Amino acid sequence: MLIIRAIIGDRTIHVFSAASLLFVPGSRPDRFAKAKAAGAGLTIIDLEDAVPAGEKEAARKTAFEHLASESMDGWALRINAVTTADGIRDLAALTTNDTLPPFLLVPMVESPVELEILSNSLGNRCPALIPLIETPKGLRHAHEIACASGVAAMMFGGGDFSAELGVELSWEPLLTARQQFILACSEHAMPAIDVPYVQLDNEAGLIEECARAEAIGFDAKAAIHPRQVPAIEAAFEPGDEAVNAAQQALQAYEDAGERAIRYDGRMLEAPLVKKYRAIVARKEGKQNA
Repeated sequence: MLIIRAIIGDRTIHVFSAASLLFVPGSRPDRFAKAKAAGAGLTIIDLEDAVPAGEKEAARKTAFEHLASESMDGWALRINAVTTADGIRDLAALTTNDTLPPFLLVPMVESPVELEILSNSLGNRCPALIPLIETPKGLRHAHEIACASGVAAMMFGGGDFSAELGVELSWEPLLTARQQFILACSEHAMPAIDVPYVQLDNEAGLIEECARAEAIGFDAKAAIHPRQVPAIEAAFEPGDEAVNAAQQALQAYEDAGERAIRYDGRMLEAPLVKKYRAIVARKEGKQNA
């Protein structure tokens, strides 16, 4: 589960907790309510990949009308890449609309300059930014991107990345890229979001990929269908049993004067304590967000 704290300058612009993010096409307003009802941490109106080229303008208009009529809690918008004509049109709409979403997903980011364009154009109104790393060049610059002003989390865009490499969108071909992405996020304490699982009828595969992603350090995972949300939530939000076990271990550690001790058949020392504290913090973050 990711806990987003977006900071621009000296101000925190949003705090949010989520384990799942669900994309819904901006060209399908009939699906907005159903997507929101799925219970994902963030519901993302997509103006990029999910919208055909001929429907971009209509989708943009529909998305901003919807955002203006709704409570902003739990909503986000994915624009087109700012290096494209449609992305420039999206940016123009962002600068002229009174209501902006709390989160803005920015695809195909390869340089912090792309995010600076958004921050400089929108100023204090700039939403929390979630750049998508979707190319080898973007991955090479992931450390600098993570440091850009207003970045609240990072997402691994495995679909475009697999196309760039000429490999299948599956776990093994993208494992090294995922690990490098996690290292960049971890160095800057940046929450990491994994790519959606695209095999809609393979729930067992989704559950397995969620477990693998969580095991290597991802904090959340995106979804492209409402029925994927429950499995993702279960995988990335710590359950009561895990939280209770972490709390008991931390209590034993504190009772021992915060010294390394034998506990439950293993050594309980600083690295494991850090993990247990993170589990408790994630649960508390969900409750307090």
